[in-house]
Amino acid sequence: MAAPAPEYPFDPLIDLDGLWTVELAQRYLPIEGMPPARYEAVEGRLRMSPREGSANSWATLRLAFQLDGPARAAGHALYSALNVRTGLSGWIEPDLVLLRERVRQQTWIEAEQVLCPIEIISPSSFHRDRIDKPAICARQGIPYYMHVQIGVADAQVELFRLAGGQYVKHAAAVSGEVFQMTEPFEFAFDPIELLEVH
Repeated sequence: MAAPAPEYPFDPLIDLDGLWTVELAQRYLPIEGMPPARYEAVEGRLRMSPREGSANSWATLRLAFQLDGPARAAGHALYSALNVRTGLSGWIEPDLVLLRERVRQQTWIEAEQVLCPIEIISPSSFHRDRIDKPAICARQGIPYYMHVQIGVADAQVELFRLAGGQYVKHAAAVSGEVFQMTEPFEFAFDPIELLEVH
């Protein structure tokens, strides 16, 4: 008589690979015993990444301070990281999210509520934030997408506008220049404001 197959305890990272949905995320995330992480999913596959360093954290906060007033004056609402649903088996968590209008007690944000995801890019998320996520957001019809890249002594900001199903550059600047956009509202600043050393 053959020995019974060993039974392994349920592990959501293994047993749910390729099956992740928003409903499963609500049930199993965050994963007990794991360090704090950003959880995102693409086509049912969970992607985890550690929180970024102080330079990105500083830039996120400074950019939020810069954008909040103009966004509210235009009737929009700026939030820190939110879960943005990108289909039945996916979601992203941008560093900042500009919504069309303020929400109340909402855990999962629908793509049609989003005006512009804002990603502070780092080496660990470079490909995902510059290539994968913009493609996902474009498929969802999100009208704008913003990248911010922080270097040792410089910062770069790029805003993209959806046109013909893909993003085209609307405004860009590096530290020492003026980043100026006219839509979705008027806003201008020098990206040098995002640097810790400034």
